[in-house]
Amino acid sequence: MGQRAEAQDAIAALIEGYRVPDGVADEMLGPDGTVRAVWRPFLERFAHLSAEDIARRFARGDRYLRDAGVFFRQHADDGPAERDWPLSHVPVILGEDEWQGIAEGVKQRAEVLEQVLADLYGPGWLVREGLLPPELVAGNPGFLRPMVGQRPPSGRYLHFVAFELGRAPDGSWFVLGDRTEAPSGAGFALENRVATKRTFSDPFDHDNIHRLAGFFRAFRGALKRSAQSLDGRMAILTPGLGTETYFEHAYIARYLGLMLLEGEDLTVVGGRVMVRTVAGLKPISVLWRRLDSAFADPLELDDRSQLGTPGLVSALREGNVCMANAIGAGLVQTRAFLAFMPRIAEYLTGQRLKLPNIATWWCGQARERTYVTQNLNRMMVGDALSQELPFETDDATLIGGRFQDGRSLDPAEWIQAGAGGLVGQEAVSLSTTPVYEDGTFKARPVMLRVFAARTARGWTVMPGGYARIGRSEDATALALRRGGRVADVWIVSGARVEDETLDETGTTFQRAADSLLPSRAADNLLWLGRYVERAETMVRLLRAYHLRLAETGRLDDPRVARLDLHLRSLGVPRNIAAPGAVTATMDRAIRSASKVRDRFSIDGWMALRALREEIVDQTRHLQPGDEAARALGQFLRGSAGFSGLVHDNMYRFQGWRFLSIGRALERAQNMVATLADFAAPEAPEGCFDIAIEVGDSVMTHRRRYQIETNRSTVIDLLALDHRNPRSVRFQTCLIQSLARELPGAEVNGTLSEAMRIALRIDTQLATAEPHELDGTALAALGRSLQDLGEKITAAYLV
Repeated sequence: MGQRAEAQDAIAALIEGYRVPDGVADEMLGPDGTVRAVWRPFLERFAHLSAEDIARRFARGDRYLRDAGVFFRQHADDGPAERDWPLSHVPVILGEDEWQGIAEGVKQRAEVLEQVLADLYGPGWLVREGLLPPELVAGNPGFLRPMVGQRPPSGRYLHFVAFELGRAPDGSWFVLGDRTEAPSGAGFALENRVATKRTFSDPFDHDNIHRLAGFFRAFRGALKRSAQSLDGRMAILTPGLGTETYFEHAYIARYLGLMLLEGEDLTVVGGRVMVRTVAGLKPISVLWRRLDSAFADPLELDDRSQLGTPGLVSALREGNVCMANAIGAGLVQTRAFLAFMPRIAEYLTGQRLKLPNIATWWCGQARERTYVTQNLNRMMVGDALSQELPFETDDATLIGGRFQDGRSLDPAEWIQAGAGGLVGQEAVSLSTTPVYEDGTFKARPVMLRVFAARTARGWTVMPGGYARIGRSEDATALALRRGGRVADVWIVSGARVEDETLDETGTTFQRAADSLLPSRAADNLLWLGRYVERAETMVRLLRAYHLRLAETGRLDDPRVARLDLHLRSLGVPRNIAAPGAVTATMDRAIRSASKVRDRFSIDGWMALRALREEIVDQTRHLQPGDEAARALGQFLRGSAGFSGLVHDNMYRFQGWRFLSIGRALERAQNMVATLADFAAPEAPEGCFDIAIEVGDSVMTHRRRYQIETNRSTVIDLLALDHRNPRSVRFQTCLIQSLARELPGAEVNGTLSEAMRIALRIDTQLATAEPHELDGTALAALGRSLQDLGEKITAAYLV
């Protein structure tokens, strides 16, 4: 009894001052104001944490998210920007029994939406029977006429759906919106779970919390079965880096082992969807679509789209590709459809909806329009054909009789004029959940996004979800772009829950073939290698500049002037410690890596970001000369760490080869340019030493050549020595060995153009004497290396 009383006292102290608005349900407190039983174990443990421990735990979760590169893209007036992931560390906790009821309602609703789509793109009985007004279909931008009569190859329109749920004041759950177009958030739910478990590890007990991996395993299995039936491969179709949820697309692709493709990666040949790879065109049979339907095919849908693939709709007609979800599936997430869903559900299934939706009235009907007008004080009025939640849009929405944009129009006249283009919805009072702010719990509005996937067992619901929480008591501020936050959702069982993984039991081992490498991914990997090497060369030259400046203190010293001129040719301004050219080059490297996040390790990503931050942090506010040179040396040590990580940890697949070819090409070309300037016969005294220093070969030169540095020793070591990893010859040998493993390097005994050029360059260097590599020969060598890069691009990357 003593321990129980002590626990109750600790919980009471923890939630003292926690205030729930009148007439609002709360996730932590029951209707009688007492703590729900499912929350007690968590609160008991939380109550025994000190303020310092809580801060340390929260920081641990945030650090994981930063290290993993979790972000959301927020579009502002000055363009898109990546924002830190706004995790609310305290999870939303629901009991297993309550969740089962939610899951059953979700499954039923998903199946009703499937039948609605099948009818609207098929026989059209719902419109004929008067269950849906024809203008909500025919005039709906979500209704894609080219898809009418086209039954999906899988026989299903919906494969992965989500629902926005809120809890009513009486404690029941209702649907705020259906998400059928390309629902996002499932990947973020996984990251929320990892970060929250990092935050609340020991002494918190996770054994009774349902895992998420089994849900994804089942869905991946369903995609795999579809792919096998169509004799092809699976991929995620993304709009690309500019979309708000690109990180999630890359994360899910990496998590499930799927290719991440953009519209430009695909082409349609003979009715088949093909992906452009470094090994040529390969068929794709299943696409998990994260791209809006209208953008998918500029040939038949929206001709302004630059994101889609011409001919994709024709491939769907041929039945050669399965799209999850089907193109046009977003039609049923139209806001006005909610007004008719209860009757439609009863018509199609003979049952009432287990999860009712928010009360909705379409203003195209006289009686409903009058009702909305007479009850504006408790209405949200907005675009009937919108697919967004009413309190998350920036359109001219009326809430409580007032325009959100402050316009002074008569609401009744505005509704009468808008009529069929408007819908009224009951102004909701969302339930609240605790967030930890300023050392105490505070009640904030919350809604859940719940996910369901079609699997071999029918609809399967993710046992948890993705909670969105308001920054303040204002329920209109749940969107991330308005300062909202997100939280993990724990579904707690009364017994120990079996651990779940992505592993499929009962399958025999089979060594996997090398994954296909899309040409666009190869291109980004190659340029990632080039940009990192380019930044490193700039820093080596800058360090040499600042070291000579420290020695002489004179800008007119011939060596300093020569370095300044060479740096200017690379776009690097003189006499500054942290040049924008270096950071801009690192930004390009990071952008290239961002486009292949599904193929790039978290450690590699972290190391790359750290390099960029280091060049700024280490050289900020430093004086030119010795101090700047030391700081630049710190960057070079970090660059060596990144190179070691790539060399030691990256699997030797085609992506690694293109990354390595990019670095080798850039290093060879940079060395040729360095030799042309600093090993020229007319170069000022001391420039030979600069070339050796930039080539990181000072000690090697001293050991190998027992004579004074001269042009022949510099050319021999930095251009012709195949054992020096900084020499041009070493890079051409490396490129040859890497290119030999690429598809089509040799066909029927005939070398590819790229291989012939690489062999020609290597032969020239292998047989040359130092004195033969004069300025003219170096210029020709540089052109040959450029030609080699262009041939590799033409063969594999275009």
